[in-house]
Amino acid sequence: MSDEKKFAGYICTGCGIGERLDSSQLEMIATREGKMQSCKQHEMLCSSEGVQMIRDDISSEGASHIMIAACSRRAKVEAFNFPEVAMTRANLREGVIWVRPDAPEHQETTQEMADDYIRMACAELRSLKLPHASGEQSLNKTILVVGGGITGMTAALESAAAGYPVHIVEKQGALGGQAAGYAKAIPTRSPYKEPRDTGVAEMIAAIEASGLITVHLNSTVAKTAGAPGRFNVDIATESGAVSNETFGAIIQATGFKLYDPSNLQQYGYSSSPDIVTNAELEKLVKAAAGGPVKRPSDGKEVKAVAFVQNVGQSSSEEGQLSYHSGIGDLIAIKQAMYFKDQNSDCDTTILFNNLRTPGAAGEDFYRAGQEKMITFSKAQVSEVVPGDSLEVKFQDLILDEETSMQADLVVLDVGMMPNSGPDPYAVPIVIDEKAEAASETPRAPTVTVDSILNLDYRQGTDLPHLKNGFTDSHFICFPYETRRTGIYAAGPLRRPMDMRQAQDDAAGAAMKAIQAAENAGKGMAAHPRAGDLSFPSFRMDGCTQCKRCTVECPFGAINEDEKGYPLFNESRCRRCGTCMGACPVRVISFENYSVESVNQQIKNVEVPEEFDEKPRILVLACENDAYPALDQAGMNGVEINPWARVIPVRCLGSVSLSWITDSLNSGYDGIVLMGCAKGDDYQCHFVRGSAMAHERMDKVGDTLSSLNLEPERVVVYEVAITDIERAPKLINDMAETVEKIGLSPFKF
Repeated sequence: MSDEKKFAGYICTGCGIGERLDSSQLEMIATREGKMQSCKQHEMLCSSEGVQMIRDDISSEGASHIMIAACSRRAKVEAFNFPEVAMTRANLREGVIWVRPDAPEHQETTQEMADDYIRMACAELRSLKLPHASGEQSLNKTILVVGGGITGMTAALESAAAGYPVHIVEKQGALGGQAAGYAKAIPTRSPYKEPRDTGVAEMIAAIEASGLITVHLNSTVAKTAGAPGRFNVDIATESGAVSNETFGAIIQATGFKLYDPSNLQQYGYSSSPDIVTNAELEKLVKAAAGGPVKRPSDGKEVKAVAFVQNVGQSSSEEGQLSYHSGIGDLIAIKQAMYFKDQNSDCDTTILFNNLRTPGAAGEDFYRAGQEKMITFSKAQVSEVVPGDSLEVKFQDLILDEETSMQADLVVLDVGMMPNSGPDPYAVPIVIDEKAEAASETPRAPTVTVDSILNLDYRQGTDLPHLKNGFTDSHFICFPYETRRTGIYAAGPLRRPMDMRQAQDDAAGAAMKAIQAAENAGKGMAAHPRAGDLSFPSFRMDGCTQCKRCTVECPFGAINEDEKGYPLFNESRCRRCGTCMGACPVRVISFENYSVESVNQQIKNVEVPEEFDEKPRILVLACENDAYPALDQAGMNGVEINPWARVIPVRCLGSVSLSWITDSLNSGYDGIVLMGCAKGDDYQCHFVRGSAMAHERMDKVGDTLSSLNLEPERVVVYEVAITDIERAPKLINDMAETVEKIGLSPFKF
């Protein structure tokens, strides 16, 4: 294909579009105003005939830029897949005819909406280029797994089964992790009546037999540089020897550590060897080798055991865990069965406050425990008194009375804590131009724990945390993925979980890592814009070295060169555009998404003059939540005000303040920004995009005041993909606001 641009438009008249809209007028607008060199109509553009018509024009007529006016850009993505050309889509179905009443009195405004969407799509198309891969990478299929426990071994085996070489780096001298010390595991198959074998030995044997898995024991990751497709990793052994390997993607599966109950004086953990944690009990049971379990103090067979649940968990007290690990009660049932099976006539009591048995085993395993005559007592333990015979004092929550029991052994259910590295954002990063300018090198956050990955990133050495020390790997928006592209978290590093859940988690992380390695080899983005070949380019002659792009990038994709200019790493980029929105001088852009491409859409909306009394409301909607919600509103026949013009954006974090000021200067009467939920329970696919947009928009009030405009004209909302009724209402509310405060004084 030649470098000459040839623009072609295609208008679908199916799905009721032709019945509701004047398609001839749309075609005329596309050719006369939109400068399409050709424009064709088709009664069902997504049909094989319609798609072939477009393909023929691309191959025979040399069409390089195509505009498709039909359904939403989220629909028919497989049919309208033309990677060899630049493409835009005008949403006439979900965005126009499905959100407007089919009545004669609404025909004029409905047609005006469609006309504008044609203008906007054509204008956007003229400012786009066909993105091409940078060609920096070649395919590297090798996966690094950090951690050799159940999660890490599963991730390695799953990756190897798919044909991908794997290196496991394990800090200890043997594989197996915490599970290697377990006598048995919670059952995972019906009838869920008996503890099962851990399977650790079989997994180790499978790894040793695999020709694709290399194991590094007594080893740690000394340094991780590079990016997906070319991670350059130094692996250090205890002896100090260092080997260097390159990897396509990384899975961190460093597991968990247990809460230390030593500071909880009421449980007497430090006062008696017969008061043990649930993990320590597993070692006692393994040492018994199928015989009676004996207590540590004197080696006598345990005749009475008490399990104290929820120790140091679900608490607001300082130094305790604010969350519950979820599986402690299932572990207690499993361990109580040890005594019923191995210690004859052992009095076995589980003292619980709120019994939780999640997962497949759940209720059936609890019933199996009852059948084995395990005593379940709803109680609040107040004290464990050490002695030759341990006294457990508690309040019976059924009888509502204080009582106690004697036990030879007390087992404390302590919670799971993630084995994470230091949170790189534990120390907030603040842009201080003077301090940064005075320093030759950027300052790294102070860390208080040993690093695991030792990332060579400006933004810190390890994976960012979400809360409670767990790795930021959002369960809704990007499970397994982290804020470091190509590095995936799995197992209890993400949240408390049992062995079965950890294995499932590991399989998911392995699939994500494989996808990341493959995409990196092609120069494509990772989730959620998987397949996107675009990446940011910087116009350095206009850069002011403000470092906002570096600091605000959620994924650590931008470092700085020796002169302080942005140093971009394409493979780390998720293509969210946050750097573009952060840039105050507008020198960052993508080939298929830029400040100009959106500005052109804004400017090509026909803004009526004041006497026409037809307001215009600009809606900038996140493509991951808000835009899909508006699409679903159309599918459900929810009405949207005819004055609104919706532009999907990659992330609210990509919104440039120039779009706001330019649209107000152009006579728009109101602006609605719709992004994802922010905060600890965020649903932003790009982590902090929505939060940063809210922070930026807080400053718009001053601009509005300087223009003598009401602050109500610009609003920012958090919108979920399920807000099918609410999202249109927010737009309609803005229309009511404009009606109250009047049209913009900047009308032409």
